[in-house]
Amino acid sequence: MRFLNILVIFILLSLNLHGQNAADTSRVFPLDSFLTWVRAYHPVMQQVALLDANTAAEQMKAKGGFDPKLYGDYEHKSFTEKNYFRIGEAGLKVPTWFGADVKLAYTWSDGIFLNPENNLPTAGQAVAGVEMPLLRGLLFDARRAQVQQAQLIRDANAAEARQLTNDLLISAIESYWNWAYAYQVVQVYENSLDLASTRFEIIRQSFLQGDKPAIDTLESLIQVENREILLNQALVEYENARLELSNFLWYDDLVPLELGKSRRPEAALIVVLQNPLGNDWLVNHPSLQAIDVKRQSLDIKERLKRENLKPQLNFAFNFLSDGADFTPASNDFSAFLNENYKWGVNFNYPLFTRKERASLQLVRLEQLENSYKFSQKRLALQNKAAAILQQLEQTRTQLATQRTINTRYEQLLEAENIKFRIGESSIFLLNSREQKLIDAQLKLQKLEIKVQQLFAKLEWAAGQLK
Repeated sequence: MRFLNILVIFILLSLNLHGQNAADTSRVFPLDSFLTWVRAYHPVMQQVALLDANTAAEQMKAKGGFDPKLYGDYEHKSFTEKNYFRIGEAGLKVPTWFGADVKLAYTWSDGIFLNPENNLPTAGQAVAGVEMPLLRGLLFDARRAQVQQAQLIRDANAAEARQLTNDLLISAIESYWNWAYAYQVVQVYENSLDLASTRFEIIRQSFLQGDKPAIDTLESLIQVENREILLNQALVEYENARLELSNFLWYDDLVPLELGKSRRPEAALIVVLQNPLGNDWLVNHPSLQAIDVKRQSLDIKERLKRENLKPQLNFAFNFLSDGADFTPASNDFSAFLNENYKWGVNFNYPLFTRKERASLQLVRLEQLENSYKFSQKRLALQNKAAAILQQLEQTRTQLATQRTINTRYEQLLEAENIKFRIGESSIFLLNSREQKLIDAQLKLQKLEIKVQQLFAKLEWAAGQLK
């Protein structure tokens, strides 16, 4: 246990989730490590784990319909110091999967005013019998339906767990790439501020030597101040993005963690898409699987309602004994069926079956509604995935174009720098070229991050984030 505690502390320190280390500003917190932590400790994932316990409880509950049952009944009447009667019965009923109930019981009775039908042997009477339906409930009944429904709950919970995980991970991934974009914006503005500060110092020295006019130093200083403001705004947004990302970081016993300020995101790598969804992604989508589980559940419900349209005819047969001796008076084997028994039938059937037919009709309407829901959801998922895929391809095309534009802006800025050094350009034009490059760099970073987010969103739309 001590070793595990040390290991956990080491992991926390290596991830730098509790604090910050100003001496180390280059520690990368990869996306995979972040998602691994989210899967392990986020409260939603703890909720997902509860679904397994829910499945086990539902299955146990359904199997409880087939639990053997002990029962007992005792009645005693005494009046004017006379023992009118004492009647008792205790036994065991064992339900079976085939609809029949096996019964083992023992009855006894005595008294001076005992009903003749309750007269029993002096030693009491053991009873062994069976009760079973012959029409309604013979092939299917509520107990068997409940067991099948419990098995479907396992599939429904599995689909819900996948959907919860899918939704959690897309939120976490988008938050991570927002943090990554905010970090890149800070890097761009820090670099631009360094360039502006260096240029201001060079121009100031040139002014002191009489090579540059005073207005150039003023314009350079304004540029430095403007970029300081932009950098401060970028730092605030980066801090907000870091705190937002910390919302996904938890530890045991739901202890919230905070991402260290010294951590930085990984670089956005452009993924090459080769059939990213696969051919059977719709079949495996958790949303459609949940609707399909509902369809199976309604099929079970419909079967039970159809079973209730049958007449109810129940048959019961019990072997009777003298005390605990089931041997008949004669030694003939046929005496087991001709002596010492009690049997009976019970029949009932509503003449109009309006309740049963209406219940069946309601289930079939629900099935039709579920079918419409499945078709609509399937089409919506197809269109959503197609739209994201199209947007992803367009963004990648824009990204390639933006890279070319960035290269050309860099060439223009370099040419403007050369012209400025030989006195054929102005600080205004140089700042303008540089600002164009900064805007292009920010747009490039945004497109790179957008590609990552769209690729994750495409997997989310297909229900494939796990």
